[in-house]
Amino acid sequence: MHCPFCRHPDSRVVDSREAEEGAAIRRRRSCPNCGRRFTTVETAVLAVVKRSGVTEPFSREKVMRGVKRACQGRQVDNDALNLLAQQVEDTVRASGSAEIPSHEVGLAILGPLRDLDEVAYLRFASVYRSFSSADDFEREIEDLRAHRASAPIE
Repeated sequence: MHCPFCRHPDSRVVDSREAEEGAAIRRRRSCPNCGRRFTTVETAVLAVVKRSGVTEPFSREKVMRGVKRACQGRQVDNDALNLLAQQVEDTVRASGSAEIPSHEVGLAILGPLRDLDEVAYLRFASVYRSFSSADDFEREIEDLRAHRASAPIE
């Protein structure tokens, strides 16, 4: 780690602590050259492998954009969308893999979205699963009804 003050190529870790509920490590560092202290925050990079083979960093904002598009015109507030995006990120990170296929991200979105808003779920699923006919919608609606019937009553 380069010192941000004198650009010395080395630093010494003085203190390490968990940050962001264990998703990151906050390190207090000291430069042996100038003696100044600075803080770094380290997070594990989670990469998404797209169908084309291209790898890009996981983006909670990108998940939010896709789900917002599916929820357009629905009574879904931003807090619920933020919570859904957090659940998706937690699910994806829980896999323990540094790289995850985009298909897995889509699957991680479908579960919480189904519980959040069924219409938004159908919209998202129709694009994600490339529905090509009304039969695809009918099958998905039947699955939704079966899920609703088996879900515990709150």
